[in-house]
Amino acid sequence: MRQFILMLFIAGSANAAVVVPPAEQPLLHEIGVAPSAERIEADIRTLVGFGTRHTLSETESETRGIGAARRWIKAEFERISKECGGCLEVRYVSGTVSGENRIPEPVEVVSVIAIQRGVNDPNRYVIMSGDIDSRVSDVMDAESDSPGANDNASGVAGTLEAARVLSKHRFDATIVYAALAGEEQGLFGGRILAEHAKANGWRIEAVLNNDMIGNIEGINGVIDNTTARVFAEGTRVTETPEEARIRRFTGGEVDSPSRNLARYIDRLADRYVPNLDVMMIYRLDRFGRGGHHRPFNDMGWPAVRIMETNENYNRQHQDLRSENGIEYGDVIEGVNFEYAAKLTALNAVTLASLASAPPPPANVEIEGAVSPDTTLRWAKPKGKQARNLAGYRIYWRLTTEPQWTHSVYVGDVNEHTLKNVVIDNYFFGVAAVSKDGFESPVVFPGAAGSFGGY
Repeated sequence: MRQFILMLFIAGSANAAVVVPPAEQPLLHEIGVAPSAERIEADIRTLVGFGTRHTLSETESETRGIGAARRWIKAEFERISKECGGCLEVRYVSGTVSGENRIPEPVEVVSVIAIQRGVNDPNRYVIMSGDIDSRVSDVMDAESDSPGANDNASGVAGTLEAARVLSKHRFDATIVYAALAGEEQGLFGGRILAEHAKANGWRIEAVLNNDMIGNIEGINGVIDNTTARVFAEGTRVTETPEEARIRRFTGGEVDSPSRNLARYIDRLADRYVPNLDVMMIYRLDRFGRGGHHRPFNDMGWPAVRIMETNENYNRQHQDLRSENGIEYGDVIEGVNFEYAAKLTALNAVTLASLASAPPPPANVEIEGAVSPDTTLRWAKPKGKQARNLAGYRIYWRLTTEPQWTHSVYVGDVNEHTLKNVVIDNYFFGVAAVSKDGFESPVVFPGAAGSFGGY
């Protein structure tokens, strides 16, 4: 694709010419159509073939139960790694859970992860996850057939396919592909991985949890293969009383890092994933329900849930049966593989963009009270983390707008003043931009919007 380098002068930069990095990314256009519906279908059929993947199900059999399923997932990650010359570190992450309402006796909850190390900033992590386990009507029933085709073989298949696509490339940051166990029994796999990440000092920039990405026929009668939902919490649960006091006067309720991650995903979908529109939902998850992104939110990290727009409750958490002409159960016939491939592409594009961009700016500050101008400041990374950094872009929007509407590229600086842009009328943020044009998510000033430091 032919690209043009634009030259412009930025007010307040001493008439220095600033080269604006390219806006379009050919790599992301390629990734946006790369996932294969056929491979995703094959993976879902394999996972369904294990009969049940209930957390408390059989672990010794090679053909049935969660033990056989996780061993197959690990072997598949290892096969993908072999094809890319050993680019993935594949291993189990596990912990023993007991004394819980849904796990009364000790059970080892075992997840499978594959790590694709970044070349310049390997301790910065972006994670895609899906859930291994399945269930029927009785959450404690570990014996009955529980295909879990959409919930959530679709998410695991999407994670495997994203690994196939992205392992062909190298990125600055580290990408983790995670098949998490124990979700239906209490989000235990996510909790164990989040604790593992914290213990090992992972700097998590984003978690994309995929839970049901294959159904297009809603219980409401709507058939829709062109939209996806992204759920994102507002104020961090880890916010301190002092941070809450400051936020009351400066804003940030709708600009948590998870919310700005959702905006980032929405913008990428519009540009790089054909025929897909993202519905951003300002809520942790569906009403009163939960998913495997929550344990990461509980640690204070940016994490969202990506899923289908129209759910079919006849196909969720149901015994396999037919009643009054209605077929119940999460069977393979309820999965649209082309749609699952499209949502997989959304994840892959987002992971590639995040991992190719510089780290989000740290320590973003803002000032401009009783002034016609607004000034933002931020910290810049050093060493290898800054190897591909070109500069920064400042964003702003009206406080009632869901998406960033105005921006200006300000170059390789750590401070910029927007002349005659009144701080009281807008929300503001800063994104880092690489030399080849990849951008980080926008960071809202202060603790409310921080993605963390370097």
